Amino acid sequence: MDDATPDSSPCRRRGNDLLLAVRVQPRASRAKLGEVTNGRLRIYLSAPPTDGQANAQLIELVAKAFGTAKTRVQLLRGGQSRDKDLLIGAPTRLPSSLSDTAE
Repeated sequence: MDDATPDSSPCRRRGNDLLLAVRVQPRASRAKLGEVTNGRLRIYLSAPPTDGQANAQLIELVAKAFGTAKTRVQLLRGGQSRDKDLLIGAPTRLPSSLSDTAE
């Protein structure tokens, strides 16, 4: 996932699965999907970044947005970072903010 281009897609297909590059903002006023910036989908999380709370909320939010089970969302990289890479197993839908950017 190359985030050098400002408007590059945060999504990459891998067979039926989807690789997703995200940048999280913990302790936001509410949890929601945001805009695509620098090749990463911004995700706002209300949970604090302690004891895995933010990562757990991230997985739950992404699973719901992509129409898949939480067990099908895997954190590949960035467990302790704001920039994370996720693998989403066989998503059934794309959020509207990503439908134009999926490759």
